Amino acid sequence: MPHAYDVIIAGCGPTGAMLAAELRLHDVRVLVVEQQTEPASAVRIVGLHIRSLELMAMRGLLERILPHGRKRPASAYFAAIAKPAPPGLDSRYAYLLGIPQPVIERLLEEHAVELGAQVRRGCAVAGFEQDDEGVTVELADGERLRSRYLVGGDGARSTVRKLLGVGFPGEPARTESLMGEMEVGVPPEEVAVTVAAIRETHQRFWLRPAGVRVYSVLVPAAGVSDRAEPPTLEDFKQQLHAVAGTDFGVHSPRWLSRFGDATRLADSYRVGRVLLAGDAAHIHPPIGGQGLNLGVQDAFNLGWKLAAQIHGWAPETLLDTYQTERRPVAEAVLDNTRAQTELLSSEPGAQAVRRLLTELMDFDEVNLHLLEKITAIGIRYDFGTGPDLLGRRLRDIDVKQGHLYDLLHRGRGLLLDRTERLTVDGWSDRVDHLADSTAALDAPSVLLRPDGHVAWIGDDQQDVNDHLSRWFGKPAH
Repeated sequence: MPHAYDVIIAGCGPTGAMLAAELRLHDVRVLVVEQQTEPASAVRIVGLHIRSLELMAMRGLLERILPHGRKRPASAYFAAIAKPAPPGLDSRYAYLLGIPQPVIERLLEEHAVELGAQVRRGCAVAGFEQDDEGVTVELADGERLRSRYLVGGDGARSTVRKLLGVGFPGEPARTESLMGEMEVGVPPEEVAVTVAAIRETHQRFWLRPAGVRVYSVLVPAAGVSDRAEPPTLEDFKQQLHAVAGTDFGVHSPRWLSRFGDATRLADSYRVGRVLLAGDAAHIHPPIGGQGLNLGVQDAFNLGWKLAAQIHGWAPETLLDTYQTERRPVAEAVLDNTRAQTELLSSEPGAQAVRRLLTELMDFDEVNLHLLEKITAIGIRYDFGTGPDLLGRRLRDIDVKQGHLYDLLHRGRGLLLDRTERLTVDGWSDRVDHLADSTAALDAPSVLLRPDGHVAWIGDDQQDVNDHLSRWFGKPAH
């Protein structure tokens, strides 16, 4: 069979849609298959953290997204311990953007389709076989399609991961919670007083304002209906009564959900021509709101590397760096959500540690360290020895043409050259060059990958050529 596509992506959630868009920036033929016939309708609010906002700005998407969300001040909120943001937060986008999940999913899907990705809904991967040349994918309706690669972005119960035989070790859920948004029938003052008293000992409980008369509600799920069934408003009322002695007159729910604290990480992100991304590769409790962000960041890391492999200019080990870079990031997220979950326990020992951490977070260094974990701006990939900036993301600095991220919309590499004497000759089909001695950068020159991470720092032409070859393959001439 001929290759009808270069990449087939299972799942059109934020990860799958973002990956499709990244691939289309490089003219890769992409088909996204999504089991659901319609986008999600539950108006659940998700948060885009600083690093995800930076990535959206890099692709010119942020201005499109902002009108649909609500900005909230950046703050350290580790284990729901509220502290103001520490000084020295190194980003132009130092805020949290709350946005309805169906809206961000729709915007990312529209972005991918506008770039030329094909999306088929009501369509799921039922099987596949891979060989040295590609993957034959069988859809649920029996249709067989041939592609060069298959990516499973099909969620925690990933069919692709299961068919691939990749282990998904970790811990099953020990506790479950109900979470939703609904209107409250008592005055805000009464809600605030009651919730404050309960949260002195019960951290897995809150009612937080989420609009006019609307609250985000979290309660333990113990003792309510079958976990296989979606929760009801009566379940919430029952649990609110059990914990608070009142149901606060809740009514008119916007959305209701149930989640556990299961934590799992795929043994491998790649087997041959089949890869995993997003929740198909990692799941963890939603505390800290890192899940959607982690998946979208997987897509940014994978997209340009997979495109390079398809177009034939990828260095031999480039695609392997997707797993070596992203899997440790997921391990760290799983660890910090484990830690946060323990700190929500009402057990005396956990509460003692929580009180200690609350004190420690008054130190700016501790506060900043935890905030960088949650928002992913503290990630440093291992690119070898060098200055601290090597392997880190570069903030959106001022350059003579405006802002740095405006130069990354096409998903290409960038040599930011303050010496004004370097070139990217031989790589200009993959890497842009900006000679700017005025750039607000404390380094002579840097080479940026398409995901905004610093791949090289220096001022020597031969040295930058070596690193261009390392990340962007052999020169074209």
